[in-house]
Amino acid sequence: MKKNLPEINFENQENPRSFFDVVKIEELMQRELDHAIDTNHLVKFYIIFCVYEGQGIHTVDFTDYEYKKGTVLLIRKDQIHKFLRNPEVKGYLLVFTEEFIISHLNRMEALRAMQLFNDALSNPKIEIHDEEHFTDFTVLLKHLEQEYKIKDDFSIGITRSVLHIVITKLFRIKAKQGHFVERKKYMNQFLAFQKLVEEDCFKSRKVQYYAKKLGVSSKTLNNIVNDVVNDSVKTFIDERTIMRIKRLLISTNHNIKEIAYTAGFSDPTNFFKFFKKYTGESPDVFRRTHA
Repeated sequence: MKKNLPEINFENQENPRSFFDVVKIEELMQRELDHAIDTNHLVKFYIIFCVYEGQGIHTVDFTDYEYKKGTVLLIRKDQIHKFLRNPEVKGYLLVFTEEFIISHLNRMEALRAMQLFNDALSNPKIEIHDEEHFTDFTVLLKHLEQEYKIKDDFSIGITRSVLHIVITKLFRIKAKQGHFVERKKYMNQFLAFQKLVEEDCFKSRKVQYYAKKLGVSSKTLNNIVNDVVNDSVKTFIDERTIMRIKRLLISTNHNIKEIAYTAGFSDPTNFFKFFKKYTGESPDVFRRTHA
């Protein structure tokens, strides 16, 4: 299988022990890298993308998000994104791995921090409209940048603590704006279901398959998914399947028939109909558009 899509692993040559990096957006635009940031690439880490000057568009999982001063975008591990180069944009990228979070927070806090990046639970885009709140937020980002440069025995611990505050503030903003799923009764069961779907959606798209794997009835599973994300199990499975197919279309040179079989379709015609139903375009058109 020939890969067309670059997979970018976390690498901090200046401070490899930290599993954390602060990158200014305007500096990233000028760097010479081994991949083109303005084409699709998959990241193996988490990114908090914050803009304090200029405006533009950033693409996450094939969706374009407009940004301006006060915009924060959340990009999770294994998502595909690309930059639209704009020399007038200034901001910060906070880049870190799960290890960086887990090594500082207890299990429940770490799990909650990762939920901030879960695109099934909330929109990845946050707008900080209040000037005072945004100023307070950028003070934290500048503190992270300054602490990152110190690199003494205390800097990593301080950096983790400040990042925890940043993540908690983003939770607060999302909650106040009504863009975040509140703590639900079935949250843990939903997250287990989501993980299973993302692993097995090419094996099966049947509700009964996941209900059996999770040890619940189909009705109970529907109640769980509806309670957390206000959607049906079938719709959720199909949407996650479409995203995996999209990634396969641009990350390999396989023909459409091969991709149909890989995605669990015995008939390529049904695969074509399924994809077009959810995206409005054929697999071939999608591949050419996002190549």
